[in-house]
Amino acid sequence: MALTRSMLKGMGLTEEQVGAIIDAHTETVDGLKESLKTAKADADKLKAVQKELDDLKSTNGDDYKARYEKEHADFDEYKKTVANEKATAEKRSLYRELLRECGVDAKRIDSVMKVADIDAAKVKDGKIENVEDLTKSIKAEWSDFIATDSTRGANVQTPPQGKGSTKMTREEIFRKDEHGKYVHSTQERINAIQENLEAQMKGE
Repeated sequence: MALTRSMLKGMGLTEEQVGAIIDAHTETVDGLKESLKTAKADADKLKAVQKELDDLKSTNGDDYKARYEKEHADFDEYKKTVANEKATAEKRSLYRELLRECGVDAKRIDSVMKVADIDAAKVKDGKIENVEDLTKSIKAEWSDFIATDSTRGANVQTPPQGKGSTKMTREEIFRKDEHGKYVHSTQERINAIQENLEAQMKGE
């Protein structure tokens, strides 16, 4: 029920009292109207903001997710690459050390590393797992590059080469006597192989 002057007068209030109540009521109503207007404006703004968020989500949400997943995948791939490089470096270091332990000439180790089947080495907890089999394989495959403690005198029929002598052929380097033993010592064979390699590099 609306608050009117006639209603207030019917309650026995004086004109002054009625005026005061009407003024206060009007002020309150006007304040409420202003508050309602502000609230409505805020609600409209909220709807606009929500629409912008919805539009952003629908247009860029999938792109953001895709970018995140790609960056995550790229980082995982980077970690794998770093881990593989570290594992390879560790394996090469262990294999190089094994060549030394097998007695491969230190001057030949770099050359051996370039052609050796390093992948055959399996590393676990910082050690080569199949070290015994690998050791046998290295000693058999690179026996000509492994110096032995025993030395034999030069064969009279094939004296060691001196300065100005011609290079030995492969057949001469690996020639064996009637007992199946190499005619030349290990060091002589290594020197001859190295001399041939150097000559090839020079184009001789």
